[in-house]
Amino acid sequence: MKSIVLLVVIFTARLDCALSEPTQKYDTIVVGLGSSGVTAATTLAKAGRRVLGLEADDRIGGRVKTVPFGDGVVEVGAEWIHGIVNSRVYDAAVQNNVTTLEQKMESQVFRSDGSFVDRDLFIELFEYGTEVAENATGAPKPVGQHTQEKLMEYLEKNHPDVLKDQDYVNGVLEALNLALSALEATSDWNEVSTQSSYEDLGGSLHYSWNKHGYKTFFEILLNKYNNGPGLPSLDIKLNKEVTQIKWPKDSTGDVEVVCKDGEIFTADNVIVTVSLGVLKERYSELFKPALPQKKIESIKVMSMGLLDKIIFQFDEPWWKSMTYDSIFLLWRGEDKRKVSIEDNWTTKIYGATTPMGSDNTLTLWISGENAKLMETLPEEVVRSKAFGVIKQFMGANFTIPRPTGMIRSTWYSNPYTRGSYTFDDVGFPQHPNARNILGEPLLDSAGKPKVLFAGEATNPKHYGTVHGASETGFREAQRLLDSKM
Repeated sequence: MKSIVLLVVIFTARLDCALSEPTQKYDTIVVGLGSSGVTAATTLAKAGRRVLGLEADDRIGGRVKTVPFGDGVVEVGAEWIHGIVNSRVYDAAVQNNVTTLEQKMESQVFRSDGSFVDRDLFIELFEYGTEVAENATGAPKPVGQHTQEKLMEYLEKNHPDVLKDQDYVNGVLEALNLALSALEATSDWNEVSTQSSYEDLGGSLHYSWNKHGYKTFFEILLNKYNNGPGLPSLDIKLNKEVTQIKWPKDSTGDVEVVCKDGEIFTADNVIVTVSLGVLKERYSELFKPALPQKKIESIKVMSMGLLDKIIFQFDEPWWKSMTYDSIFLLWRGEDKRKVSIEDNWTTKIYGATTPMGSDNTLTLWISGENAKLMETLPEEVVRSKAFGVIKQFMGANFTIPRPTGMIRSTWYSNPYTRGSYTFDDVGFPQHPNARNILGEPLLDSAGKPKVLFAGEATNPKHYGTVHGASETGFREAQRLLDSKM
């Protein structure tokens, strides 16, 4: 009897130990499996490192999310490959013989009474406004203030008669505001600074994975494209939310990564790739010991933006007679004044595009605080109100059936993203090195990197893009590989 009791005690003690002690040790743990995390994890795994990837969500991809919809696939997150010269994303497609297609983004313009405007004039003004917004010189200003000043000067010089129609001018300015705000994922173009560190890649900014879907990029990275075997030295665990990262600031010990379910993993180091939105919300509890003050300051002063989509599915592409793949919506003042306060968010839908991965779907775009509000509304309200906008602007020229399905993105509501991507706000000139500081690793007592940071927010030149995020994942993986040479 005593021996049986002893065995039970030993077994129970071992079980308790197994539940509370870390599991097997890895070379590196990667927290977050979006573009930066998967790039980092696969780069290290291909170099022979034993890597664990932890993802809080139930899927890989982060702010890239390809879903079946309509007669193909749609992108709930990142839509295009933004540039093709020295792009890790575009190069991955080419090297694996995946056909990508350029979306021309040629636009038609509708007004809120269903009429057309002079398309050539609008495109001329829009392109001029976009150019001066992106190529501002001189002392930093809010983008909206600078662009409006330059556009009014341009109109006075080149189209003085247009200034007589103030309602049209207001509509153009608001359309520009909404379009540039969507590009930056802000509520208003005056939140953005004319001084920025961003650089475009060469080539078209609108290449699409079309029917393949952006998910193909991750399949390629993970060596699973075309039924590839994967990477044997990479373990991936989904639904694993990380609640604390313990790092040995004053020693050369292991990093411990604690998950919400109580499981603990150890490694020589960890690469943290969560979004700036998540860092803003959790940095004080996530790291032990606490982050250096300068890194905390960078997290606080940087801005996380929000860009959402409302994607409709129809039985047939009723717009197929239209030779354009992008639509601008210009509100007339009298029509806008008729919109109720609770529905005002619908006037901030800047336009629509036709996804290249699905022929019978249409994507509406909305950003900033209005997108946050949209995320909180009941599904049927969003469907009804957003469809009402389409009918109001285009119903006089098309027979528009009711949609048969709808998907909306909720990047701010998602606790694992808390936004879409970062932008350089009007405070950027006072904190030009914030992104570099955020990307600096935390070192142990021997000067070895223990906690490393990747993600689009840490890329000073290519933030807000999938290729920019991937660059940072490769950067941090290479930092670890170089540190062991």
